[in-house]
Amino acid sequence: MMTVKATTLLAGCLTGALMAVALPALAQQTPLRISLNADIRSTNPGVNRDDNTDAVVLHAVEGLVAYGEDSSIKPLLAQSVSVSEDGLAYTFKLRNGVKFHNGAPLTAEDVAWSWKRYTDPKTEWRCLSEFDGRGRSKVQAVETPDAQTVVFRLDKPDALFLATLARTDCGMTGIIHKDSVKADGSWDKPIGTGPFKLEEWRRGEFVKLSKFDGYANPAEGKIDGYAGSKRPLVNEVRFVVVPDSAAAKAAVLRGDIDVVPDIANADVKEIKANPSLGISIAQNMGLSTLLIQTRDPLLSNVKLRQAIAAALDTPQIANAVTEGLAKHNNSIVPLSSSYHTAAHDEGYTYDPEAAQRLLKEAGYKGEPIVILTNKRYPQTFASSVLIQAMLQAVGINATLEVLEWGTQLDRYNKGNYQVMAFPYSARLDPSLSYDSVMGPKDKQPRKVWDNPEAQALLEKSMTVSDKAGRQKIFDELHARFVKEVPFVMLYNGIEASAYRKSIQGYSASVLSKPRAWEVRIAN
Repeated sequence: MMTVKATTLLAGCLTGALMAVALPALAQQTPLRISLNADIRSTNPGVNRDDNTDAVVLHAVEGLVAYGEDSSIKPLLAQSVSVSEDGLAYTFKLRNGVKFHNGAPLTAEDVAWSWKRYTDPKTEWRCLSEFDGRGRSKVQAVETPDAQTVVFRLDKPDALFLATLARTDCGMTGIIHKDSVKADGSWDKPIGTGPFKLEEWRRGEFVKLSKFDGYANPAEGKIDGYAGSKRPLVNEVRFVVVPDSAAAKAAVLRGDIDVVPDIANADVKEIKANPSLGISIAQNMGLSTLLIQTRDPLLSNVKLRQAIAAALDTPQIANAVTEGLAKHNNSIVPLSSSYHTAAHDEGYTYDPEAAQRLLKEAGYKGEPIVILTNKRYPQTFASSVLIQAMLQAVGINATLEVLEWGTQLDRYNKGNYQVMAFPYSARLDPSLSYDSVMGPKDKQPRKVWDNPEAQALLEKSMTVSDKAGRQKIFDELHARFVKEVPFVMLYNGIEASAYRKSIQGYSASVLSKPRAWEVRIAN
């Protein structure tokens, strides 16, 4: 048994939007107002979505399992999950007492109906290819032996099956009531089991949610990603669209917004000094890296790559570019992952003398090495400047070339670079983190680490379901990674959230999305 985140015009627009938010709610309780840097795309889980869409929709919709704060998979609508010995059958026992927003009880038939809808190509679910045979495995059948039991049958073992079900970009494979769609099958609105109900979406302005009084809390006590205690403690939540970051900061300073989930690192000091504001910081699972093209005639020499790693003071880089908020991490497995053990703390040693010795052994004769970077992501550019200086300090002829982000992304996808500073978005399972950077360059030029033996280990990690077995694989992959230096891992990203001191219980998440549950407004 496995038990299982301004200009005058902008200010004027913001004031108008906030008046629309605040005034109607005065007769009841003041709403909890959370800023979004862009409007949502839809209310349909896992369909026509982006990160903001996921953040809002997952307040109303829940899945069978969910990610905890340490990226482990935990039960949500399921009370428990058991996996057959051959890894081909996953049996979910549903929690008792769970209801949809319309009062109907959750049953196994609702799970089966939701799955049938997701896997209908007409739904255009983002994650269909993960389950229909185009990905690692295919769900061959979904059985409902009784009202509280659901069995998923796979064609082959897939250690990432639960992790994929829980993915936020998949809408957490949220279980919805059939009344979420109209009589003609078209989408209406999410009738889920989450702590809040969708009330209104005023496009370009705000999304209004209301407290679900019938919410069945999965776990009393501590908030834990999407799986812990999720009590709705306010009557109303409004996600207010504030596209300009300076306007959002000004709004929280004035008290027109209660929470800004994504303030800039450079603003943290100012927020901390303000007695009316609080701040919450979490290190997320994104990867900040220095990529190295191992097929470059010069950089194919492992000793030269090792020299680059020895020349970089990664703790100093992480400290400088994140305003002291992030700790360095030389592992592809993020610091907050339950799979990041002491073995993954073993990384590069900053040693300029060793770097110079390795350069000599590599036969390096001062050939130019170009570092590609961009200014769209300020931390990426800042790290590039520090990296250039550190490489030059040991005798490497490093130069910077600043590109527009779209141009750099095109060069990355084609593998057309020597070295580049590059950020990866978060992957919540270590196999997926490794998979984002590993693979055959002949077929996928964007891949950075092309080693058949390491690739075989990665493939094994996707079929082994035993945690201890997977841990051993990830530890071995890390040891190979540090030795081969296909690229340099620098640090994981930072989530910094500002909130009014009247807001109690709000916390930033490694899952990089705002959460309104377990949050209250003090009188």
